[in-house]
Order: sequence, then structure tokens, then C-alpha cells
Amino acid sequence: MPEFTLWDIVYNLLLAARWTVLLSLVAFIMGGFVALVLLLARTAGNPWAMRLVRGYVELFQGTPLLMQLFILFFGLPLIGVDVSPWIAAMLGLTLFTSAFLTEIWRGCVESVNKGQWEASATLGMNFTQQMRYIILPQALRIAVAPTVGFSVQVVKGTAVTSIIGFVELTKAGTMITNATYAPFTVYGCVAVLYFLICYPLSLYARRLEGKLHNVSR
Repeated sequence: MPEFTLWDIVYNLLLAARWTVLLSLVAFIMGGFVALVLLLARTAGNPWAMRLVRGYVELFQGTPLLMQLFILFFGLPLIGVDVSPWIAAMLGLTLFTSAFLTEIWRGCVESVNKGQWEASATLGMNFTQQMRYIILPQALRIAVAPTVGFSVQVVKGTAVTSIIGFVELTKAGTMITNATYAPFTVYGCVAVLYFLICYPLSLYARRLEGKLHNVSR
């Protein structure tokens, strides 16, 4: 490895890992906000809103994230909208995240006993009040574990953004490999860093599932 020590490699990968973490956080927060709006539209009982949300979810779940990023990064400039790799990566992962979180949270809402809906309706609550005071607090307890577990997929999904030139952990690994000619060492370090980011999230999700199981018994 000419002029590159192991510390040089790790240090530069750590700098790139900051962008991986930042992109994951932004996409997860924005995707969660969009997913909440879609969830409310999906469960409000309006047939047209339900169809639109279902189509949105099926579109982004049924197409590869790579293709979505290509369309955003290379397609939008064709209609006069120039986007940077960061913007395209953020939008792509936000759409990807929102589609999956919408389905995760919908399942959690539907797992709440229907009697809760009926009881709150007899108290004169409208849909917004039912969701705010009765349904969402119960669904939230169920949703925490799978939501945290899905965050691992978001982190790993950031690796795909290297294809459009966004310099995150995987892209930095490729660039360092081209300079050092040491792919095994570099990508080994990349794998270790991904593991160090994702494993605590996976472990936390399993612990939450265990707590939920104990509470529900």
C-alpha cells in the first residue's frame, strides 16, 4: 500500500461514515414524517386516498432503490431540474423509507383491537381524536421494534447512493481502493464500520421485541 497506512485508510473511511450516518438520519426522519401522513390518509376511510397511498407504497416497494436514484439523479435534469448527488440520495432514500414505514405502521395500527375503534366512536370521537388519543399510543408500542429494525435497512441502503457519486462509506472505500490497490483491506474496514453502525441498532430492536413480548404475555 504505497504511502497509505492502515490508520490513513480507517481515518478517511471514518470521515465518509459521517455522511452515511447523516444521510441515514435525514432520510429516516423525513421518511417517517411522510409515512405518518400517508398512514393517516390510508386509514382515514377515503377510498381514493387509500388507493393512492397503496399505489405509492407498491411503486416504491416494487422497484429497486437503484432505479429510483437513477431516475431522480439523471431524470430530473431532463425536465430542467438539476439535483446534486446529496439531494438525489436524500430524496431517493426518503421515498424508499416512507413506503416501507407506511406499511410497517399500517400493520401496527391494524393490530389494535377493533373494539378500541368502536369504543372511542361511541364516546363521540372523530377520526383525528381516535388516532391521537386511542389508536396511535397503542400502535406506537408495537411499532417501535420493527421501526428501529428497519433503520438498519436504511443505513445499508445508503451504500447504493455511491452509484450516483455521493461520497459515503462505500464510495469512499472505492476511491481509497483505487489509490491503495488494497481492496481486501479497504473493503474489510468498510464492512467493519457498517457492522459497528448497524449492529447496535439490530441489538436494540431485538431487545425492544423481547420487552414487548414480555409485556404482552
